[in-house]
Amino acid sequence: MPILAAHNLFKTYQLGKTHVPVLRGVSLSIEEGERVAILGRSGSGKSTLLHLLAGLDTPDAGHDSHIAFDGRTLASRSGRELDDYRTRSVGLVFQFYHLFPELPVLENVLIASMIGKSRIAWTTSRQALRSRATALLEQVGLGHRLHHRPVELSGGERQRVAIARALMNEPRILLADEPTGNLDRQTGSSILDLLDGVQAQTKQTMVIVTHDPATAARADRTVRLADGIVVESLDSTPTSPTGSHG
Repeated sequence: MPILAAHNLFKTYQLGKTHVPVLRGVSLSIEEGERVAILGRSGSGKSTLLHLLAGLDTPDAGHDSHIAFDGRTLASRSGRELDDYRTRSVGLVFQFYHLFPELPVLENVLIASMIGKSRIAWTTSRQALRSRATALLEQVGLGHRLHHRPVELSGGERQRVAIARALMNEPRILLADEPTGNLDRQTGSSILDLLDGVQAQTKQTMVIVTHDPATAARADRTVRLADGIVVESLDSTPTSPTGSHG
């Protein structure tokens, strides 16, 4: 059974009186330990798909659309269970980092562990969590930057902090939206090297959204989106756009 599966996803946004279809019947499955790239141009629907997989948005009603994690659909989960999925089961990395500018690097990573914990639970586990955050920052090569603020870091260093934060709660799946999109080629390559190392050490399941074929080529498998449908797999075998509008 795949760790994450999406079936016949549709997503439409309304802009004024206009309905804009973004996803038109997307289906895919992710196996545990697999690194999958979702490749597509701007406007292909790839970031929207990632947001749905992360539980940050919901697919359109109908069409038998659903997303299942460990065999259970997200739609069947309570609000508390969905919060737990978003903050514990999934780790998110964004193109523009989304770090807190007023907090030092260590606190930016540590803050991920505060979500959903009571004050007592947080106080009790604080030292162990600080140790884990420190170890993660050392793993991503920033052990010497623990007390620097984001403004004092390069773009590549900020993305390393974001990756450490995403891994803080030991998520089952790491979802990354254009993790190298805001970086130069050399720095972006170093971030991909870092993700290679994380996967090699921990067998971390990863889904990486990208517009860059070279980034996608480093994944175990590539799913290409165009106009809101899956059009190609890694071996260039066309995939039937089941569920798309005719």
